[in-house]
Amino acid sequence: MDYLNAFLCGGILCAIGQILIDRTQLTPARILTGYVVAGVLLSALGLYEPIAQWGGAGATVPLTGFGHALAKGVRKAVGQQGWLGVLTGGLTATAGGISAAVVFAVLMALLCKPGDKR
Repeated sequence: MDYLNAFLCGGILCAIGQILIDRTQLTPARILTGYVVAGVLLSALGLYEPIAQWGGAGATVPLTGFGHALAKGVRKAVGQQGWLGVLTGGLTATAGGISAAVVFAVLMALLCKPGDKR
């Protein structure tokens, strides 16, 4: 059942993104940024945690999950360090994902021939 929930949750998030691409003038970059902000806002309101519990990886892997991780990191750091945690908590909580993205991007740039499509 966990796999079905993850598939449904991830699929719903992807379907919303596709609808936004098809029916609005928003660029994909703005939609992706909006997903991160939506994850932060829903987490701040306490609404994303139940979605993450139900959807598992279908909710935590997409960009809304990244926003949720940022918000959780800030909340935890503020509790431990005070207002300094606002600046450090989100980056500390997501450092592994950010580092992996940078490392894999460099590897792909080295292995593949980057350039403009023609």
